[in-house]
Amino acid sequence: MLRRLSLTTAGESHGPGLTAVLTGLPAGLAVDFGLLERELGRRQHGFGRGGRMKIEHDTAEIRGGLRGGETLGSPLVLWIANRDYPTWQEVMSPTGPLDPQRVEQRRLKTPRPGHADLAGGLKYLRRDLRDLLERASARETAARVAAGTFAKMLLAEFGVRLASGVLSLGSVGADDGPARWEELQAVDDGSPLRAIRREREPEMVALVDQARRAGDTLGGAVVVAARGVPPGLGSHVQWHEKLDGRLAQALMSIPAIKAVEIGSGIAASRGFGSAAHDAIERRADGAWHRPTNRAGGLEGGITNGEDVVVTLYKKPIATLVQGMPSVNLDTLQAVTSQYERSDITALPAAGVIGEAMMALVLADALLEKLGGDSMPELQAHYQATLAQQRAWPRG
Repeated sequence: MLRRLSLTTAGESHGPGLTAVLTGLPAGLAVDFGLLERELGRRQHGFGRGGRMKIEHDTAEIRGGLRGGETLGSPLVLWIANRDYPTWQEVMSPTGPLDPQRVEQRRLKTPRPGHADLAGGLKYLRRDLRDLLERASARETAARVAAGTFAKMLLAEFGVRLASGVLSLGSVGADDGPARWEELQAVDDGSPLRAIRREREPEMVALVDQARRAGDTLGGAVVVAARGVPPGLGSHVQWHEKLDGRLAQALMSIPAIKAVEIGSGIAASRGFGSAAHDAIERRADGAWHRPTNRAGGLEGGITNGEDVVVTLYKKPIATLVQGMPSVNLDTLQAVTSQYERSDITALPAAGVIGEAMMALVLADALLEKLGGDSMPELQAHYQATLAQQRAWPRG
């Protein structure tokens, strides 16, 4: 639940393009345009991606909120054109005219299990399920990554860094232990699957090839983490202010993510309390420290100064070449679901999208904690907060 930062995206997968409106950024944040381009490129990378990635080369055009490469404090508006739109214009033009024959050819009348098709059709009473799938498509996450890059830029001004990597794909790596920050930092963005443990990649690549031959898809797990997050972000006071809940909601909103684990939550649930929590130490310099980080950087809905670590579990993509049992909306007869162009797996992208969503939530919580409308104000408030925390409990 974003408060200071509010992100709204718009646009359909095969429409003219995607729009992102991010409100709440402070004035005076210098923009790294190279980082924006790199982050959009990272989202498109990965072995097992479909044909769409060969068509699109995402770039974000700034249409508001900047002047001379600095934020103004006004809403930031981003536009990402869909290069595939010209071939879909007679089907997806927002204002028309549409070609009835092509619209019927592209009409989705057999809902695909695992997608928003049936549930969305029942909600909005649309008989062409393309009206649902176009917006439910993961194409929308390009806008999130673009907006999240600005949140990353803001966090970097306060020493916060983010990283991610693929922990497991299908059964490969599913029993591996948790990833450390140093492993995430070492992930090669140019490798086929951005695997945390590089020795796993050949087996992962072989599994993707196997799924492709079978007309099937694969899911897995990715780890997203942030280092340098100051203590005291979030709150225990109300349910909707707890930062772990806010992170979980944002990360669960990524398409196909079906479970979120903070720290070592799953392992902790299977053992005793004595092995589930992190001892507290105070260093000579006055800094608080935990020799372990089973809590994943959050206690009571508040950051404790350790790395914020979250594992995302992604189900296999629901669009299958072989299809699954479904029902034709016209005849109400049992049929095999229709096929739409898709990926075999998009796990490498899930980590990049996860970084963007985590950055948005952490940046929101940081602004909430510090207050202020400009970078100088935020920096002054941040230094004052650090001084007070160092002096506590004697200050």
